[in-house]
Amino acid sequence: MIVEPRVKDFICTTAHPTGCAENVKNQIKYIKSRGKADGAKKVLVIGASTGYGLASRIAVAFGYGADTLGVMFEKESNGKRTATAGFYNTRAFEKEAEKEGFYAKSINGDAFSLEVKEQVIETIRKDMGKIDMVVYSLAAPRRTTPDGTRYSSVLKTVGQEYTNKTLVLKDNSIAEAHIPAATEEEIYNTIKVMGGEDWIDWMQALTDADVLAEHVITVAYSYIGPKITFPIYAEGSIGMAKKDLYRSCDVINEKFRNVKAYVSINKALVTQSSSAIPVVPLYITLLYKEMKAKGLHEGCIEQMQRLFMDKILGDGQVDENGFIRMDDWEMRDDIQKVVAENWDAVTTENVAELADIDGYWEDFYNMFGFRIPGVDYSADVDIL
Repeated sequence: MIVEPRVKDFICTTAHPTGCAENVKNQIKYIKSRGKADGAKKVLVIGASTGYGLASRIAVAFGYGADTLGVMFEKESNGKRTATAGFYNTRAFEKEAEKEGFYAKSINGDAFSLEVKEQVIETIRKDMGKIDMVVYSLAAPRRTTPDGTRYSSVLKTVGQEYTNKTLVLKDNSIAEAHIPAATEEEIYNTIKVMGGEDWIDWMQALTDADVLAEHVITVAYSYIGPKITFPIYAEGSIGMAKKDLYRSCDVINEKFRNVKAYVSINKALVTQSSSAIPVVPLYITLLYKEMKAKGLHEGCIEQMQRLFMDKILGDGQVDENGFIRMDDWEMRDDIQKVVAENWDAVTTENVAELADIDGYWEDFYNMFGFRIPGVDYSADVDIL
C-alpha cells in the first residue's frame, strides 16, 4: 500500500511504518552519539510508544544499556487502515533493542486497568526479576477505574472563560480561541484521568508484588509554561490535574521507603497531546523560532537524553519545589521576552515571519512517520 498522511484537525489518521521506524532509528542514533551513563538497568515505561515516553525508553535502553518493559495502548492495522504510529514505533524500537542484546517487550492494553498491571507484574517476575526505574508518561483522554467508573478529561479553564489568540492548524491563520470554564465535576473528572492517582496505584501494585529493587527511581512528566498559557494549562483543568500529580509525587516519596519519585517539568513540544490544546500551538511556534535562533531548541529525544544522562542521576537536580526543570532553557528571560513581544505582534499576515510554522508541521508529520529524510514515500509498504 502507498501510505499518505490524512490530517484531521490536530491528528493524523494514518501512520507510515517505514517512516516511524526511521524516526526511531534517528532517535537511537542521537542517544548513541551522546555516550553512555551508569543508570538503571531494568526499566518499566508506562506510556512508552510516542513523544516523551518513547524518547524515555530509547534514552534508558541505549544510554544506560537498560532492559525495558513498555506499556502502551495502540491499534494494530486491520489490513485496510494503518496501525497507529505508536504501534509502529514500538515494533521498531523492540527490533533495534534486540539487535543490541537488550530485553525489550511491550504490553498493549489499558494501563489504568488491574489486568494490565497484573500482566506487567507477571512479566517482570518471569523475565526481569526486579525493576529499578519506573517512568510514568501516560497521556490519555479517558480512564476507567477498577470499579468500572468511567471518567473523561476536559481542556477548559477554571473559574472563568478565557479568550486569546490561537493558531488555526488547518490554514495556519491566527484567530481567537474562546475556552469555557470547567464545572466542578469536569475538574474532578480531569484530575481522575490526568492526576497522580494511577501513578500511586502502579507503585503500590509493584511494591505489593515485590518486583521493585532495593533502590528505585520513578519519574512523571508535567508542564508549567509561561503566563500566556496559564489560563488553559497551569491554572486550567489540566493544571488542576498536574497539581494532583505533584501531591502524588510527595505521597510516593513518603509512602515507599525504597523509592525516590520526581516530577520532570518538560519543555513545550509538538506532541499528540499538545496539538489538541487551544492557544498552545501558537506559543510553540513562536517559542521554536526564538529557541532555534539561539541554538537552544530541543525535541523529545534531546530533552530525555539530558534528563536521564545529566539531571536525574545521583540525587537529581531539582528546584525549590523539588521539580527537575527540563524547561530551564525555554523559560530563560531572554527567550520569554521575545516570545511575549511576538505574541502581542503576531497576525495572520506576519505569522510566517514571527513563528516557526514549518518547524511545527515538520514535527507534527514526523510523529506519524511522514516527512522523514531518506524515506521513499512513493514505495509500497506492508502496513501489517
